[in-house]
Amino acid sequence: MTERGELPGDRRQHDDRRERGGGSERRGRTRSTSPLQYVLRSVAAVIVLIGIIVFTVRHTRPVYATRGTLAEELRKHAPGVAATLAPDDTSQLARLAATPEFQQQKRAFYEDVMRLNQVDSARADSIAFYAVREAYVRGISPAIIFGVMLTENAKFISAATSNVGAVGLMQVYPKVWLTEGLKSSLGADLASDSTNVKYGVFILSEYFKPRTRKGKTTAVPWSTALLHYNGCVKGTNTPRCHTYPGKVKNFVENKATSICNGRGFYDCIAKPFINGLFGADDPTPAAAATQ
Repeated sequence: MTERGELPGDRRQHDDRRERGGGSERRGRTRSTSPLQYVLRSVAAVIVLIGIIVFTVRHTRPVYATRGTLAEELRKHAPGVAATLAPDDTSQLARLAATPEFQQQKRAFYEDVMRLNQVDSARADSIAFYAVREAYVRGISPAIIFGVMLTENAKFISAATSNVGAVGLMQVYPKVWLTEGLKSSLGADLASDSTNVKYGVFILSEYFKPRTRKGKTTAVPWSTALLHYNGCVKGTNTPRCHTYPGKVKNFVENKATSICNGRGFYDCIAKPFINGLFGADDPTPAAAATQ
């Protein structure tokens, strides 16, 4: 039984005026905004927002804007490392990459990679660019780079890892080569084709053209340099590692069709431009090639 004799439905009837919006009738109707006012307000908001963005761009200088390029920073803080690892003028390399000679070498490398039917044309093109770029920078024949790639990683698998931990296209051993000094100049991601080729060709240059204590470059027989690249000293861990130079030579002679363009192995790896783009004091490669 409800209080004061009210029937069960009476309270709902008393409250119905709230549901019907009676309160709003007492307060009066809400004034609507005209379309023109809405448009004007939106335009004003956009103008204010654009003004804020322009002010921020003009008066805020990002942290990285205060620093120079990698080469500039290396030359400032570590000139010795810069001279060894970083080209003096990257624009020089960019101009070189646009020359007909560079494009011809890149095209030849690309064609030989495509004949192997392991990668698509886009990947073959990028591998060719990285390989020929580093060939010019380090003064190493594209034919040698090609032969080492096929010996180390014939399927061009970027993330390939050997049983001892060597990584990528040219099977770079991170425990030896991934130092802080090299990472700051060449990068740290060995599974990246560009970075891996930088390391691989840098290592080849270290063994093909080692420097004396006085900083002079000396010529080393190609087979000896390749044995060092493979890590073959006494053959204790890999008894047949002494066959490594022969495998590279075989790939160059039989697979580097466009790169060598009919030339024999020694002529192919001793192409005159391989003195090195940034090393005027490098010895003539032919001397090392024929030993």
